[in-house]
Amino acid sequence: MDIDQTKIPQATAKRLPLYYRFLEGLQASGKHRVSSSELSEAVKVDSATIRRDFSYFGALGKKGYGYNVNYLLSFFRKTLDQDELTKVTLVGVGNLGTAFLNYNFSKSNNTRIEMAFDVDDSKVGKEIGDVPIYHLNDFKEMITESNVEVVILTVPSHVAQSIADDLVEAGIKGILNFTPARLSVPDDVRVHHIDLSVELQSLIYFLKHYPL
Repeated sequence: MDIDQTKIPQATAKRLPLYYRFLEGLQASGKHRVSSSELSEAVKVDSATIRRDFSYFGALGKKGYGYNVNYLLSFFRKTLDQDELTKVTLVGVGNLGTAFLNYNFSKSNNTRIEMAFDVDDSKVGKEIGDVPIYHLNDFKEMITESNVEVVILTVPSHVAQSIADDLVEAGIKGILNFTPARLSVPDDVRVHHIDLSVELQSLIYFLKHYPL
């Protein structure tokens, strides 16, 4: 079945990797069938939302039967392009960047940091987690050769925008921004902002004012 991915709500699209990860665990444990209520309990998304999410992709399950784990996993693997390796580049080998390089999506079969860039000469030429580190001055040339389109940005916030400008000029189409800076990029470039301090402050606020 051909699906127009542009018609899938962004909120639904963001939940698909969560469903996929849980289904992988079910398959590994030998479970062949799962209900929307079981999925709901595991991923902390209400059953109605799960059924609505799945409905965008057609008849994925049967009422009273639930969902076939192997079929769902196969379907979402194709939908999420899990069979294709996505090469990612990291810019900024500080403490957070180093942690990413050591982790390097070890539990993922389709995402890998291929190279990293920094301006610190003491880091350039070395490897962290088997990932080579190059000087940021060489970024444009190396990115062009490697066809990488996604960057994890872990640099000081005061240089984030200027570096983002260089990334866009080099052809980068996706930036996972871990700096507090709100980046300005062209409409054809997607940025996902992950500000850890904001998320922590939000969590503390909800704990104080919306007790469970």
